[in-house]
Amino acid sequence: MSILTYNGSAMVAMKGDHCVSIATDKRLGIQAHTVSIDFPKVFEMGPHLYLGLPGLATDIQTVFEKLRFRKNLFELKENRQISPQMFSAMVSNMLYEKRFGPFFVEPIVAGLEPKTSEPYICNMDLIGCRNEPEDFVTGGSASSQLFGMCESLWEPNLGPDDLFETTSQALINAFDRDAISGWGATVYIIEKDKVTVRELKTRMD
Repeated sequence: MSILTYNGSAMVAMKGDHCVSIATDKRLGIQAHTVSIDFPKVFEMGPHLYLGLPGLATDIQTVFEKLRFRKNLFELKENRQISPQMFSAMVSNMLYEKRFGPFFVEPIVAGLEPKTSEPYICNMDLIGCRNEPEDFVTGGSASSQLFGMCESLWEPNLGPDDLFETTSQALINAFDRDAISGWGATVYIIEKDKVTVRELKTRMD
């Protein structure tokens, strides 16, 4: 078993029409043994900027603290909010610094550009190689199941409600096919004027 799938996770981010979604499961496990069902894996890094960290639980917490420190330092120096594109470059740079002893996380960045409200999503591997597609990104132990579901369900220019439905259905159907992720989900819909957070109840077996 890969160390990246040791704790199990399922995460997806999708682009919509001037909105973006990021969703994650809630399970924390040690292989097949479930430890917790409310482990946070998605973190708010700004008003329209969220960071998802699928991977090893201890490294999730370490990377989040390091990135929060770097982001705060950037905003103090520059006296402006960090954009999602700039933040993903910061994440990539930090991971590549540690390439000879990497953090076992594969981050997902989702947000809206502050001035244009253009949706931005990005995922990367554990040494920070960025992927910035126009549709969706997946991560975690259920990544391959999510990819198939998202390819089937995603459509361009989805509104916030349709984007929520598409993201939720893709995530739930994907982690139902993966034994080490699931046990509830949290979906974030990021729009220009608000962020909607919804909790999903799912199978717990």
